Formats: sequence, structure tokens, C-alpha cells
Amino acid sequence: MMGKRNEKDLNELFIAYSEDFAECEQTIRKHSKSFYRAFAQLPKQKAWSVFAVYSFCREADDIIDVYNDLGRLTLLEKELTEFLSGNIPDRYFWRALVPVFETYKMEPQAFYDMLTGQKMDWDFQQPETQEQLEEYSYYVAGSVGLMLLPILSNQAEKVKNQGIQLGQAMQITNILRDIGEDFKNQRIYLPKEVMKKYHVTLDTLKHERIDESFIKLWEYEAMRAEKLYQGAKSMISDIDSDCQEALLLSAAFYEGILDAVRKNNYQCFNTRNYVKKSQQLKLYQDVKKQLNTSFN
Repeated sequence: MMGKRNEKDLNELFIAYSEDFAECEQTIRKHSKSFYRAFAQLPKQKAWSVFAVYSFCREADDIIDVYNDLGRLTLLEKELTEFLSGNIPDRYFWRALVPVFETYKMEPQAFYDMLTGQKMDWDFQQPETQEQLEEYSYYVAGSVGLMLLPILSNQAEKVKNQGIQLGQAMQITNILRDIGEDFKNQRIYLPKEVMKKYHVTLDTLKHERIDESFIKLWEYEAMRAEKLYQGAKSMISDIDSDCQEALLLSAAFYEGILDAVRKNNYQCFNTRNYVKKSQQLKLYQDVKKQLNTSFN
């Protein structure tokens, strides 16, 4: 987007946009406490950069999930094009992204792909196959992995596939957590072929039946998510040392949602499952132990 500057100039640039970064921080604290806890521990400029990317993604997500406004999404896409050409739209997250793009080799296409994912939600169609579900999961979440990787790793190009896998795993986790809420919003993200395989019907979802068939389907998707998490974690040695703990924590906090649903007897129709603070502390200790074991 713009020419790279020296480190002193970049430090001053981050400081110049400190008020915008503060608004980005408020956004992530409000909407995703677990992500905030994971990434707030990063060095300041990296943390601020993650918050700025999150704020862009939050804006895109809310335009469809909250306002269902394709016109606003089209405007955001135009603003992205303007931003990448050097004309900065007058919104806090665009201003905050200026030093981010100056400092890191960001992936512009990933930002467009995220918007494509939101268009898919606006014109929602239940996926026919697992492959379609994972393609959708790339656009709405794997793309976010590609946005964040240049901030977290100087080997970002090397671990793109793992970054995508992590986003996909998190999206499938979201889907498994929110089955009831999504159904009430007339969205079924579970693939038709998988529902048919496990004899789960629209009636099952409508009447919130947690029977053997539903549990088998749920576990099929959960195990797929866990396999993606496992694949994603193979990138940890290529993540900057000051970012490894934050990345593993974010993955652990999200993967922990699957166990939270299991402990709640698969009740994901009218209960919001989450990882409790006590469990987050245990996961934090586990991550610390894992890093000490791997690199000492």
C-alpha cells in the first residue's frame, strides 16, 4: 500500500494513531473477551495491530449479522479499495490500519475474502457438503488467519495453510456452539450430506432433540475441528517467539468451547457455552508448560 519506513518513524506512526488503537481495543474487549485475553499480552505494537484487524472484521460481521445491510457491506468494500490505494477513509479502524500496513507485509486479498464470506452470509444457503462448509469457513474465518499471520510471524508465507486451518477450526467451533441460535435465525450451517448421514432432520433441530443421532453428527464436526486445530498448531515454531503463547492461548480458549458443550451434555440449542475463567487459567498453565517443554 505504502512505502516502508524505518523503525523510529513507525514507532511515531503508531503513537500518532494511539486514540484509534484505543477504540480498536475497546471493540475487541467488548465483543471477544477470550481473544482479548490471549492477544493483549503481545508487545504493544503487535497487540494494537491485532486489535485493528479485529475491528475491521467486527465491522464486516456486524453489517450482516446485526444490520443485514448489503449496501453497507458494498461501501466497506469500496473503502477497502480506497485504503489500499492510499486514501484513508475517516473511520477509526482504517486509521489504525495505516501503521499496520506500513509495518507488516499484510495480505490485502484476505481482507476482500472476508467480505466475500459476509456476502455468503447475506445470501445464505445451507452447505450441501463438508467441503462447502469448509470453503465458507475459509472466507469468514480462515481469511482472518491470513490477515493476522504477518503480524505474528516473519515466516507468514510458509505457514499460510496452518493459519487458514486455525480459522476454519474456530468457525466450525462457532457453528457447533451456536446451532440453536443460528436455527432461530433461519441458518443451518451443518452440511446437508452430514445431516443425512447421521439421520438428523430439520425436525430434530426445530424440536431441539439431543439424541444419539444428533450427538454423533455434532462429534463428527467437532472431531474435524480438532483435527484442524492440531494441523494449525504445527506452525508454532514458525511463529515469532513473542507471539507463540498468545496464538496457542487463542486456539486453546476456542478449542475449549467444544469440551464445554460436551460437559453440558451437548446442550447448544438454548445455552451459550463458553470456557470459564477457572478453565482458562488451566489452559494458560497448559500452554506455558507446552512451550517450556517444546523449546527448552
